[in-house]
Amino acid sequence: MSKVWFVTGASKGFGREWAIAALERGDKVAATARDTSTLDDLVAKYGDLIFPQRLDVTDRGSAFATVGAAHEHFGRLDVIVNNAGYGQFGMIEEISESEARDQMETNLFGALWVTQAALPFLREQGSGHILQVSSISGVCGFPNVGMYAASKWALEGFSQSLAQEVARFGIKVTLIEPTGYSTDWPGPSSRTATPNPAYADHLKQVQEARRKRNGTLGDPVATRAAVLKVVDADEPPLRIFLGDGPLAVATADYESRLSTWRKWEPVSVEAHGRK
Repeated sequence: MSKVWFVTGASKGFGREWAIAALERGDKVAATARDTSTLDDLVAKYGDLIFPQRLDVTDRGSAFATVGAAHEHFGRLDVIVNNAGYGQFGMIEEISESEARDQMETNLFGALWVTQAALPFLREQGSGHILQVSSISGVCGFPNVGMYAASKWALEGFSQSLAQEVARFGIKVTLIEPTGYSTDWPGPSSRTATPNPAYADHLKQVQEARRKRNGTLGDPVATRAAVLKVVDADEPPLRIFLGDGPLAVATADYESRLSTWRKWEPVSVEAHGRK
C-alpha cells in the first residue's frame, strides 16, 4: 500500500530528494515550503500525487492548519518528515539574541509544532512514522556551530522521549543524523554571526578541521534509497547516521565521555550523599 508523506522544507536539500523518492514509487506527498512556486516542477511532473502547501514552521497555528489540510486532502498521514531548518554559524560569544531565538524557532520549535499537529491523526489511525532531521552536530558538538548544535541536541532529546511516549500507539520515531552533504546548507540557506576578531585565528583552524573531517561531501540523491529503507523497515532505528564518517566521530566522542565519567565516578558517588 502506498504511503502518504508530509514533508517540511521540500523545496530543496534532503526534503526535496526524499519527496522525489516517495513520488517516484507512487507514494503521495504533502510538500511544504515557504514559497510553493519552488515546487511547480514537481507538480507538473507528478500531478495529483503531490499536494503543495505554503508553510512557515515557526508559526504554530499555521503548522496545525497545514497538517490538518494535508490529512483532509489525502485522508491519512503515514510519514512525517521534519526537515525544515538552517545552519547558524558563529562562535557562541558572537551569537546575537535574535540569531539564537531564530535558530531555535525554526530547527526546534518548528519540528515540535509539526509533530504535535500530526500526532492526533497518527494516534487515531494507530500507525505512523516521524522522521526528525538532526545532524552529526546533534550528537557531537563542534566549534562555530554551537547554536545549531543546541537546536539539534534539543530535537534529539524531545524525540527520544517522544519515541517512548507514542510506541504504544503504533507510532515510530527516527532521528536522521547526516554528515556533510552537497546541499546548500552551508551556503545560501545558512546564516553567519558578526565575527569577533578575537576568534579569527581559531576560525581558520576550525574551518580547516571541518574540511578534513567532512572529506568528500555526500551525494544527496544517494540518500533517497536509504530513507526509503528506513521508512519501509518493520523495526526502524531510533537513530541512523547518513554518510561515511559520522560513526567514527561519534565513537571517539562517546569513548571520551565514558572515560571521563568513569574517572570522576568516585566524586559522582560522593555527591549522592545518602546511601
